[in-house]
Amino acid sequence: QVQVVESGGGLVQAGGSLRLSCLASGTISSIDYMGWYRQAIGKQRELVAGMTSGGATNYADSVKGRFTLSRTNAKKNTLYLEMNNLKPDDTAVYYCNVAGREFASGSVRSFDDWGQGTQVTVSS
Repeated sequence: QVQVVESGGGLVQAGGSLRLSCLASGTISSIDYMGWYRQAIGKQRELVAGMTSGGATNYADSVKGRFTLSRTNAKKNTLYLEMNNLKPDDTAVYYCNVAGREFASGSVRSFDDWGQGTQVTVSS
């Protein structure tokens, strides 16, 4: 079983910064992808930024130049999202998505799991 836990959300004024963390743990064999998504009230969930196991990244146009992904090198199971120059439009619940393979019943199978989300609120 895989667990995905986000942390680091909070309330910040416009122009401020926050750092979100996503930790994937459990019976993980390998991780292929980790990404951050967000969902504001009344809107659909959207991609913020993602990273493949090879280190390739992609960012939503709205966050390019302001948000930066990084991860731990050892197990590559922790993904950070550094968010700078935050704007009120960045207010949303931020979710971490992790996809890869896990050990299960003596074999390996694919997984694609989400965390519970962390609230980010940016005041004007």
